[in-house]
Amino acid sequence: MHDAAVMESHWGGGAAPFGASWQKTMMWIFIVTDALLFSGLLCGYGFLRMASPAPWPGPSDGPFAIPFIALMTFILITSSATMGSAVGASKLGDHRATLRFLILTIVGGAAFLGCQAYEWAHVIHEGQALTNHAKGAPFLANPWGPPQYGQSFFVLTGFHGSHVLSGLVILIVTAIRTALGKTPAQNIEMAGLYWHFVDLVWVFIFTLFYLI
Repeated sequence: MHDAAVMESHWGGGAAPFGASWQKTMMWIFIVTDALLFSGLLCGYGFLRMASPAPWPGPSDGPFAIPFIALMTFILITSSATMGSAVGASKLGDHRATLRFLILTIVGGAAFLGCQAYEWAHVIHEGQALTNHAKGAPFLANPWGPPQYGQSFFVLTGFHGSHVLSGLVILIVTAIRTALGKTPAQNIEMAGLYWHFVDLVWVFIFTLFYLI
């Protein structure tokens, strides 16, 4: 009877049976659903590549400088490390260190977006676009292969970039509230979960699109 009463108290509402608050639970649900969306996009990219009748550009055939993309990856992974440090500092109650690491994470995320904007400008200048043919606009072309190649690039990197941008907004708001002493450790942890997820997705994009 005692065990049944304890179970009822946990599952009857107003408690966290798995030791996680409802906010963190909802964040995990969002991350899982977003991961499924990215998985669908990456699987779709793989299908387009395998089904393409035209040769698909390899890492050395396209307009990308792999060392530059590796630098972008390093910046984002480093920002994930500083985000983890911010979460750790928040749990220890060190608000100054938490704010410092949040600012470093924001700088890293902004640097990544700046590199991505430069990359987009470069490939567009070199001739890559969403389509291979555009009536009245002959400059829209994809000189490195089938049109799906350019489409995949803009969709994958653009969708990920929008997540980085939204993550930066979250981190900026979190940093401001931390400076004001209004952000509990749990909120910083949830921001960290989202940021780590964004970084992990980029590792898959970097590997599957740029390296293979």
